[in-house]
Amino acid sequence: MDDLRFGVSLPFLTGRDDWAARCRRAEELGYDTITIPDHLGMPAPFPALVAAAQATERVRVGHLVLNAPFYNPVLLAREVESTAVLTGGRLDVGLGAGHMKSEFDDAGLPFAPPKERIEHLARTIDVLRARLDDVPPLLIAGNSDGVLRLAAEHADIVGFAGLKHAKGFPPGTFDIAGPEELDERVGFVRERAGSRPLEFNMLIQQVVVADDPSETLEKAWGGVPPALRRSVDELVSAPQILAGTVEQVAAKVRAMRDRFGFTYFTVFEPFLEEFAPVIALLRS
Repeated sequence: MDDLRFGVSLPFLTGRDDWAARCRRAEELGYDTITIPDHLGMPAPFPALVAAAQATERVRVGHLVLNAPFYNPVLLAREVESTAVLTGGRLDVGLGAGHMKSEFDDAGLPFAPPKERIEHLARTIDVLRARLDDVPPLLIAGNSDGVLRLAAEHADIVGFAGLKHAKGFPPGTFDIAGPEELDERVGFVRERAGSRPLEFNMLIQQVVVADDPSETLEKAWGGVPPALRRSVDELVSAPQILAGTVEQVAAKVRAMRDRFGFTYFTVFEPFLEEFAPVIALLRS
C-alpha cells in the first residue's frame, strides 16, 4: 500500500560494524525509517543517525524523539544542520517535551513543570525555523494538549505513542490509551490543524505474530500494577499493540489507517523481523 510507511526504533549501540549491519537489515526488510530515541543510557542521537545513513542507501533517519529541554535551541540547530548534510538530506527531526524526571536528575538538569517544558519546545521550534535555511521534516510527539497543539501548528508529522502517565502512580508508570481516547487525541490535532497536511505516526509498543498471541501478551503485560491490567481481548484491540496472524495484523494496520489516519507505523527493534512479513503483505 503506497500510502503506508514503516519505521524501526533502534535503541542500542553495540559496535560500529554491528550497528551498520542492523541498519542495513532494516532497509533490506522494507523499513522506510530508522529512528533513535533520546534517553540516557541509549545512543547519542546525532552520531548514531549519521552512521545509520552512511550504512544505508534508501531509508530516512530520525529522532523519535529528541528530549527538547535537554538542549540549547541554538546549539541544537547547529547539530540538526550538520546532521542533515551528513545524512544526505534523509533526516527527520523529532521533538518532544520530555517526561522522565529521573533522566533530568541524572543529567543534573532542572525538571521544569510541564508548562515550562512545552514553552521550551515551542522556542526550540522557532529557533530551528529561524536558523535553518531548509528545515528537515519535523515530527512532534506527545499526548498532552500543549504538545499536540504545537504539533497541529508546526509539525509535518504528529507522533502518538498511545501511552499516558498513570494517575496516582509513581513517575514513569504508564497506562495505555484505548481506541476512544486515541480518537479524541487525533481529533484534537485535526481540529487545530485545519487544512494543514499532516502525517500521523503510531509508535507500536508490542508486536506478536502468532495464531494465538494470548500467552505472550499475558506474560508481557502481567507485571503491570493490578489496576492497570487489561484482558487479552483489550490488549489485542489496543492501538499500541499488533497481535495475531500476519493477515490479522495487516488488517489491523489498515483499520487504524482508516479510523485514525495513521499512515506511518514504528516498531521497536525486538520486533524488527517479526513485523517484516506484515510489511511485505501490505505491499504485495
